[in-house]
Amino acid sequence: MYVDGCVFAVPNANREAFSRFSEMACALFREHGALEAYDCWGDQVPDGKLTSFPMAVKLEPGETVVFSWMKWPDKATRDAGMEAACADPRLNNEEFKSLFDGKRMIFGSFVPLATD
Repeated sequence: MYVDGCVFAVPNANREAFSRFSEMACALFREHGALEAYDCWGDQVPDGKLTSFPMAVKLEPGETVVFSWMKWPDKATRDAGMEAACADPRLNNEEFKSLFDGKRMIFGSFVPLATD
């Protein structure tokens, strides 16, 4: 198994449009091999003193932290699927690119240590 995760800030005014984007993007990643894909709108995301999700994405007033993750069967499937998804014009739609500031996104890929 292989997992991608990211955290970013979305303006509250863009929640509805982001929700539409999320539905499309999660389905697109599943089309390209992801076993699961989720975008999660922040509900209880506290400020920290040294580190926190809000600090990591430089959360501004009127924004919410979004946590996203995808589960892939393996790294090879992820690499091929991510390449195909990123080349897909549905993901590169100009309307969707304006929904959040990608420069404040943090992301990474992970090998699970424990699973259920």
